[in-house]
Amino acid sequence: MSKTIAILATLDSKGREAAYLASRVKALGHAAILIDAGVLGQPTARPDIAREQLARAAGTEIEQLRAVDDRGAAIMAMARGAAAIVMDLYRNSRIDGLLGLGGSSGSSIAAAAMRGLPIGFPKVLVSTMGSGDTRPYVGARDVTMMHSVVDISGLNRISRRILANAAAAVCGMVSVSLPPTAERPMIALTMMGLTTPCAVAASAVLEDAGFEVLAFHANGPGGQAMEALIEEGYFTGVLDMTPAEWADELFGGKGGAGPHRMEAAGRRGLPQVVSLGGLDMVRFGPISVVPARYRARLLHEHNPTITLMRTTPEECRALGELIAVKLNLAQAPVRILLPLRGLSNVDRAGGVFEDQVARSALFAALRETLSPRVQCIEMDLHINDPEFGQALAASLVALVGQSSGDSPQPERS
Repeated sequence: MSKTIAILATLDSKGREAAYLASRVKALGHAAILIDAGVLGQPTARPDIAREQLARAAGTEIEQLRAVDDRGAAIMAMARGAAAIVMDLYRNSRIDGLLGLGGSSGSSIAAAAMRGLPIGFPKVLVSTMGSGDTRPYVGARDVTMMHSVVDISGLNRISRRILANAAAAVCGMVSVSLPPTAERPMIALTMMGLTTPCAVAASAVLEDAGFEVLAFHANGPGGQAMEALIEEGYFTGVLDMTPAEWADELFGGKGGAGPHRMEAAGRRGLPQVVSLGGLDMVRFGPISVVPARYRARLLHEHNPTITLMRTTPEECRALGELIAVKLNLAQAPVRILLPLRGLSNVDRAGGVFEDQVARSALFAALRETLSPRVQCIEMDLHINDPEFGQALAASLVALVGQSSGDSPQPERS
């Protein structure tokens, strides 16, 4: 069955390339809608949706954007307009996929439109920025970025191949159909490599109780994605056993998830069970990029691309206070379980980050700051002991059951 692909680009500077994408989409049996997000020059391909429509959707006019002569303001306006136009096309079932291309500015516009679309909707962005830090473009959505390799400026033997691959990718995505599956209530779970055994043990209990578990890597984008999906109402409960992103957020690591981490579940009234996985470390890139002020600290090369730094007692105290403040805001039952023997696979007896003083500071600050409404349970276990993961999951099953007035039952085949 023929589908319709929207192609979003600045047609004054990328018109030939966008037209080539459209031709490839049509050659694969699908329809294409060209959307022009350009501002200054004349389009070199005929748009189906003109730039004037995007500007008006952003509450302005193209002439005004040109008159102000502020490139940054123009890009932000066209990004708002593109997002509004694309969302309208989606809501009216006029498009089945979105394909964008551009440099840093065009990618920003296309990515803004893509981030507004739901997860699972096909989105492919060919970009000169595809080999760098893609986080500002992808955000918490499933945007597929393809590095253009050469600049998107003319058609040549490399750019034609890349663009043809992008067209084939999005056409393949819109052609996929999945068999129906039984809908189970979903649980969000946070994890990282050094807390994986805990996640595995907890997931087994949750799945036996009839839940579908969605695990999010506590690496910054993972936490942001989880918070966004909680806001959108995907989950029945949250098992936030690895809030490691807070150490990076507070102390300059590479995996911070922003200042609003651990807020969505409480605001939406979801039952949540929390632990402290990964708060023994701040994560940086290769050891050569660790900030000079930290070079004398206890560092551990986890692998060639990740260097870990042990959090101090003072840093742990700040983390404990902050997490308690976040949990105190929750509007539904919250339970926190403390693994007294360690917070990750490197913070354990004999581990490179074993530090009972730092752990005690974390636990003490948490206890002192927590509201009496938040139940705090101490367990003489390591976070990766199977019994601890099982206890986390059992606690969440109980809270979800209390919240719904009934305990969830396992699925029957």
